[in-house]
Order: sequence, then structure tokens, then C-alpha cells
Amino acid sequence: MLEEKNDNLQEADGKSGIELSDSVQNDATETSDTEITAEDSVSNTETEPENTAEATETDHQEALDAITNSNAEESEDETLKERHDIPMQDYDTFSLDALVDELKKLVHLDKAMSVKDHIEEIKKAFLLQYNHLIEEKKEEFNASRQDPNEEFEYHSPLKSKFDEYYNVFREKRNVHFKHLQTNLKSNLDNRLAIVEELKELINPQENIKDTLKHFNDLRERWKNAGPIPKDKYNHVWNNYHFHVENFYDYLHLDREARDLDFKYNLEQKQKIITRVEELVNETDISKAFRELQDLHRIWKEDIGPVSKEHRDTIWNKFSELTKKIHDKREVLFESQRANEQQNLDLKKEIIAKIEVLGTEKVNSHSQWLVQIQKVEALRNEFFAAGKVPSEVNEETWASFKTAVRNFNSFKNSFYKDIKKDQNDNLNKKMALVAKAKELQESTDFAATTPIMKQIQDEWKQIGHVPKKYSDKIWKEFKDACNHYFDKLKEHKSEENVDEVAAFDHKKAYLDILRAYQLTGDHKTDLDAIKLHIETWKGFGKVPFARRHIEGKFNKILDALFEKLSLSKKETEMMRFSNRIDSLSESNDTRKLDNEKIFLMRKIEEVQNEIFQLENNIQFFTNTKNAKKENSIVLEVRKNIAIHKESLEVWKDKLKQLRNLGQE
Repeated sequence: MLEEKNDNLQEADGKSGIELSDSVQNDATETSDTEITAEDSVSNTETEPENTAEATETDHQEALDAITNSNAEESEDETLKERHDIPMQDYDTFSLDALVDELKKLVHLDKAMSVKDHIEEIKKAFLLQYNHLIEEKKEEFNASRQDPNEEFEYHSPLKSKFDEYYNVFREKRNVHFKHLQTNLKSNLDNRLAIVEELKELINPQENIKDTLKHFNDLRERWKNAGPIPKDKYNHVWNNYHFHVENFYDYLHLDREARDLDFKYNLEQKQKIITRVEELVNETDISKAFRELQDLHRIWKEDIGPVSKEHRDTIWNKFSELTKKIHDKREVLFESQRANEQQNLDLKKEIIAKIEVLGTEKVNSHSQWLVQIQKVEALRNEFFAAGKVPSEVNEETWASFKTAVRNFNSFKNSFYKDIKKDQNDNLNKKMALVAKAKELQESTDFAATTPIMKQIQDEWKQIGHVPKKYSDKIWKEFKDACNHYFDKLKEHKSEENVDEVAAFDHKKAYLDILRAYQLTGDHKTDLDAIKLHIETWKGFGKVPFARRHIEGKFNKILDALFEKLSLSKKETEMMRFSNRIDSLSESNDTRKLDNEKIFLMRKIEEVQNEIFQLENNIQFFTNTKNAKKENSIVLEVRKNIAIHKESLEVWKDKLKQLRNLGQE
């Protein structure tokens, strides 16, 4: 757009600057004797026309200053003029990954300095988020640290990439500014020297033709003189234009050639005004303002003065249009400030929600995970909310960090208690690991197997341990247990042959036992049955899948006991003894323990029953007919006797089972 516009500005009369006609008056003696000087304090010429009313100047000066300041800055560093069509985005809303990707794209542009403001905004947004992340990681580290000498370390590949890309930009910037600083002072000296030559240009003794040639040479040198410090921009340019206008106004030149040049310059400035009138209706205000900057630069730097009769009028028109665009830009800024206020209100709401979460007490890890997810969602919402007014930015950011820090402290106090429990659990599990390792080589399988199973049950009952130790101690425990049970499995494989042989012997012996007949002599038959039992036990254990043969043996015994006419108690105790022996041979401590619990409960039940029956007897014996016991009382006494006899049997069984444990 600007290049096209500049081309259009050069069309009038085929001229591109001041090219005065050679047909000028040779009578240089008519030149005024008045010396043309411009001290450091000069009028702003066209930038501040002398005849401009004070009210108009006040209305327009703010807009003109905005343009002048921007052009002064760009005049110092010409790379700022090399704009890319890359809009300034709200980088505060970008994630860390997105910021790194955007930085990578910008630093590798051919003219990276033209987007240095973008890069610095990216840097600021990245460091805000990254430093917040580091603070959180450090708090987590301090909350979980077990070794007080351990120092916090955190490595982020994302930060490394960011530093790598930013260093590329920094090297480019350093080279650029080193070159810039070298040139600024010499360029300033050169321009000041040109101004001094302009002062001396009006010389009545010099041929006017030579004077014009010298004047055009100075203008060409001025165009190519290069950038100067921005704080000197207005002063130097105003001095230059002051002396250029004096050259036109006071030197008696060929008036036709001068007027032609004035006309050409007027046409060029009118074209600029026409373009600015179009820019007033441009919807992209930022784009319009950037082009307006360029048009001001062309007006001031590339186009010469116009006649005095048009000078104030055309300048006032230009400044009036400039103010309109400036006002639209201010409206845009006001809209942006309104959005920033909305963003501030939203961020305050987010901070308030985080503060509430920092006081809600929860008592389980799963509930804390929900709370953590809520805060993480609020954090993302905060970063996505966009910019806030610059005067409250630091305050808002500090409030956010404080709210998140308080939540983390509240959370960490919960996990600190959990850590203590986990350390206790760790000590318990390490003790089980040591015990399992101690028993893993044992060959006393009958005694060790129940202990190893108990250790495994205890392990399951113990809660979580610190994550950093969990896998290690579990592997040690599992390896010790697997080592022992692999040996047990090998041992059982060796025993399997003997168990099959025992089954074959017992199967054959069942036929002998079925054919056995009692002699009728109680003692002889009882001794024979006991001998059968001992013989059966002598065969040893049978395979687990064939233990049904024990049930068949017990049925035959029950039939023999019934024929033997033993007392109920003797029969019951012999059956119980045989059953307990079978359980003992199987090394099933769990079933033996269950049997013991069963007996204790039965004893308690029978005792309670006897107590209740005896209470009932007391009720009947306290009545008027106490001397006469009726049938109900007799029945109750009979039941009490039966229960007491049963109680003795249960107690004897428990005693026998306990004696077995002592053995």
C-alpha cells in the first residue's frame, strides 16, 4: 500500500523533489541583506504553523505528537519501518507450548527486529507462567522432601527451547544495535553539518545556478544521511525545514520556477490528504494509523514546502484528518481498556474461587484429586482471560499467586499427614520383606508355609508407601515369596509319588476294613478299631484331589462305633480325634484355627443355654407349689443335665485341640 502510494506521489510533472529551473535572475545583488539564521530554538514550520489558532493547536497537538513520537522512534531505528503484517496478539492467553512455537516462528524471520515488540511480549508472558510453575514445583518438592540436604532441581525441555530461540533473537539484536550505535552519532553530525551549509547557502556573490545546484546536492545528501537519535529528531528536522523554507521565501529566485515547484509540492500534499480522507473510513484502525505515520514521514521528509498562501490551510486540513484517525484510535483503545476491565473482573472471580478451594477441607486422596483438577481448570481459565489494565497487572498477578500458593499449602498439609502414615507403612513392609528373605531358604515347609501365607496377608492389609520406594520393596518382597513357594512346589512334586502310593494302600485297606467283623468282646473290638486307625494313619497323606477317601474311611468307622455300643461321649471323642488328626496331617492351620473358634462358640452357646434353664428352674421353685415339682420342672432339669453332658464333650474337644497346638 505505502509503496504504491509513494509511487503515485511522484507522478506530478515528473518531479521527485526540488528541481528549480535554470532560468533565474542573475542579478544576485537584489538579494535581501537580511541574514538567514536558525538557532536551536526554531519554529516548527509546517508542524506548528505560525498562524494556527491556539485552540486548533491544542485540539490537534495530541494526535500530531503521537505521530511525531512514533516517527522519531522509527527514524532512529529504520528496521521499525520494515513492518510485518503480524498483529500483536494477547500472548498472556497462550500456553507455554504455544508461546515457544510463536517465538520460534518470529525469531527466524528475515527482519526479526521489526517484530521485537512481539518477541518481548512473548518473553514476558512466558516468564510469568514459567516462574509460577517453578514456584509450584518447589512447594511440592519441599512438601515431599525426606532428605533435608536434598536441593530442589527442575529441568524443563520447554524452557531450554525458549532460551535457545530467544538467544537467536538476542544475538541478532546485539549485532543490530552495535551497528546502530556506531552510525547514529556520525549521522547526526552529518545532518547538523548539512543544516549549517544551508545557513550559508544564501550568498549574494555566488552564481544562482551554482547555488541551486548546491541546494539540490544538500537535499540529496540529507535524504541519504541515515538515522539519528530519536531525542534529536524534531529539533534537527525543524531546523532543516526552517532553512529550506527561508531559501524559498527570501532568496530572489526565478519566481516562475519557484511557483512551479510550490505547485508540484502542493499537488503531492493534496494527494496525501486525499489518501488520509480514505483512511478515515478504514475499518482496521491500527492499519490506518500505521499508514498515516508513513504519510506524515513523506509529507515531512520527502516533499518540499508550498507557497505561504496555502501553507497553513493545507497543513490544518492534514492535521484535522490526522486528529480524526487519532480519535478513532483512542476509541479503539478505550474499547480495549473496557475489555481489559472485563478481564480484570473475571480474573478476580477466578482468584476468589481458588481462595474458597483453599479453605474447603477434604479427607481423602480421591477428593483432593478433584480439588486439584478444579484449581488446574481455574488456572487455565485465568491465563486464558487476557490482559488487564497495566496499572493493576502486578497486583492481580500477585493475588493469583497468593491464592494458588495458599491452596497448595492447604493441600500439602493433608499430604504431609499422609506421608507420615506412608512412612509408617514403609517400615512395616520393610520388616515383612526382611522376614520373607529370612524364611525364603527354609526347608521346614510344614512350619514355614503358614507363616509365609500370613506374611502375605499382612502385606495386603498395610496401606500405601511413598511412591519412590513402592516398586523397589514390592519387588524384593515378591521375589522372596516366589523363591520360597517355588521351592515348596518342587518339594510337593517330589512328595507326589508317595502320596499316590498312600492312596493306593488306603484304597486297598478300605476293602479289608469293610470285611471286618466285631467279636462281641468290647475291649477286644475297641483295641482292633484303634489299630485300624493307626494303620490308616501310617499310610500317610494322599493327593489333595483324592482326599475324598478319608470320608469313606470315617463312614466305616462310624458304623463300627455304633455296633460297639460305646458311650456317646467316647464315640464323639474318637470321631473328633480322628478328624483332628486328618487336619493336622494336611498342615492346614487355617482350618484348625476355624475349628478352635467353632468349639469356643459352641461352649459359650451351651453355657448360655444352661444359664437360661437354671433361671427358669428358680422361677418355678419360688412359687407356692415349690415342693411339688411338676412335669415342666422335671423336663427342664433333664435338659440341663443333657446340656451339661454336651458341655463337657465340647470342653474336652477344645482341650484336645489346644494340646495338639502345644505339641
